[in-house]
Amino acid sequence: MSDKLNALLERRKAHQRTLIIAMAEHDGLPAGSALRQVAELENVIAAVEAVVGEEAERARRQ
Repeated sequence: MSDKLNALLERRKAHQRTLIIAMAEHDGLPAGSALRQVAELENVIAAVEAVVGEEAERARRQ
């Protein structure tokens, strides 16, 4: 399970990074939809990191 969670985490981080870099390459303010996508990805990343931490803690207790 840990490998799958880590792979999911890395994919989400990579996607978020791609969006942020794309926004940085354009002059002016980023579109609100792009900002929302980045924020939503941040929430998903935090949730996956929490589950990864819980799984690691569970594995240490066993």
